[in-house]
Amino acid sequence: MADPTTVRTDARRHHDPQIRGFASDNYAGTHPEILAALALANGGHQIAYGEDEYTGHLQCVMHSHFGPTAEAFPVFNGTGANVVSLQAMTDRWGAVICAESAHINVDEGGAPERVGGLKLLTVPTPDGKLTPELIDRQAYGWDDEHRAMPQVVSITQNTELGTVYTPGEIRAICDHAHGLGMKVHLDGARIANAAASLDVPMRTFTNTVGVDVLSFGGTKNGAIFGEAVVVLNPDAVRAMKHLRKLSMQLASKMRFVSVQLEALLAGDLWLRNARHANAMAQRLAEGVRAVDGVEILHPVQANAVFARLPREVSERLQKRFRFYFWDEAAGDVRWMCAFDTTEDDVDAFLLALKEEMAR
Repeated sequence: MADPTTVRTDARRHHDPQIRGFASDNYAGTHPEILAALALANGGHQIAYGEDEYTGHLQCVMHSHFGPTAEAFPVFNGTGANVVSLQAMTDRWGAVICAESAHINVDEGGAPERVGGLKLLTVPTPDGKLTPELIDRQAYGWDDEHRAMPQVVSITQNTELGTVYTPGEIRAICDHAHGLGMKVHLDGARIANAAASLDVPMRTFTNTVGVDVLSFGGTKNGAIFGEAVVVLNPDAVRAMKHLRKLSMQLASKMRFVSVQLEALLAGDLWLRNARHANAMAQRLAEGVRAVDGVEILHPVQANAVFARLPREVSERLQKRFRFYFWDEAAGDVRWMCAFDTTEDDVDAFLLALKEEMAR
């Protein structure tokens, strides 16, 4: 009988691996060290649904970053991590205060409301960052049965506008929210980029300053797929494992999610990838500043560059490099760098930008 593990593939490559764009760090492939870790975890049988050796070891790795009380619940994607987190932190009548630009508000297809069954109370922010004063615009009405009850403040690190909270800013938010009887959730889809930008351990702006629950992102930092809900304060949540299943985020072959996160976090791969992506964004921003007629809109603190330029230029440039409009009406665009963005990629893009601006 033939060995069922004999390697054969009829697949073929359908894309040019030399082509890169600046649309999203989700466009990037998988880091070779993570592919190697997946191969290492393959073969033989492991208990399903998270009772495998890799998921067990992931807990130890998470402890090294977020302290001994941290507990990780691997999930498939960032929206799932956010929805499960917020469900576990709220009552059926609860609401979540977030920035108007937050991913949970504008980029998750209404999943927090439709799947999570909660209300988002949004606040406009000039730079994507909440403050205690901005939180107070929505932090009221706890005894008003006509209004969803504010129970959680959700922040994003780094923000959807590419800005980064300092540890002191997050501590002020946590102290203020806890003083009002609310909990704090951090959407860390790009948490590694924020840590690299601040040059501090991730614990410095999470459990150390009072964050209760973290959505930890792996996909944007070199993983194939897979994030984790990391419970930093066990008293802030309930029924997490049941909600993960109910929300269709329980992986049967969880070892293949967990080993990717282990590969990122057991060493310094997470930091190497983030530092490189951030450095490429700085190189891009420096080159953009030298191009007349192009305005950088927000501080470049992580791996995103937001810019404003003539719309017709952007449309021509999009035919040469993929990227997205951020604000269609204003003509604002977003350029993202990834762990595999090279200096040559950036320089080629800058040359194309200059050529299109000169037309």
